[in-house]
Amino acid sequence: MDQTDLKILAILQEDASLPVAEIANRVHLSQTPAWRRIQKLEAAGVIQRRVAILDPAAIGLGLTVFVEIESGDHSAEWIAEFAAKVSAMPEVMDVHRLAGDVDYLLRVAVPGMADFDAFYKRLVASVPCKNVTSRFAMERVKSTTAYPLPIAPPRGSRAASPTADASTTGL
Repeated sequence: MDQTDLKILAILQEDASLPVAEIANRVHLSQTPAWRRIQKLEAAGVIQRRVAILDPAAIGLGLTVFVEIESGDHSAEWIAEFAAKVSAMPEVMDVHRLAGDVDYLLRVAVPGMADFDAFYKRLVASVPCKNVTSRFAMERVKSTTAYPLPIAPPRGSRAASPTADASTTGL
């Protein structure tokens, strides 16, 4: 991947609905080369899919819960069963396997507390766990799906250093 590919990815992460002509203009290419680059990035699996990002509160899913799972069983069979069960639960938005004292972290979106309670009961009945701890989000301070990309600043520009410390920024 070169800098042009990274710029295309940055643009698509912010707005995947932009016409190819606009993307091409922003990266100083004609439409056909820009479209070919996008197709190559899709074929390589760099771009996995293009989606609409919804406001959970606007669709009635205002409660976000982070569920920590400690497993008493680390066998391949338990792991496969756990992955299959939680992947089939529509309330589960993310599942991460962790290192440390907690084995899995789930991000769950539900309308309210009663809905989470019903989810929790289904979860603990579906697969045996050593411990389940739930943490309720009070506020979403930051939410992004855009990964930071190593895009070089344009030649001749004096871009701020990403490693500036507090003493140089006045914080």
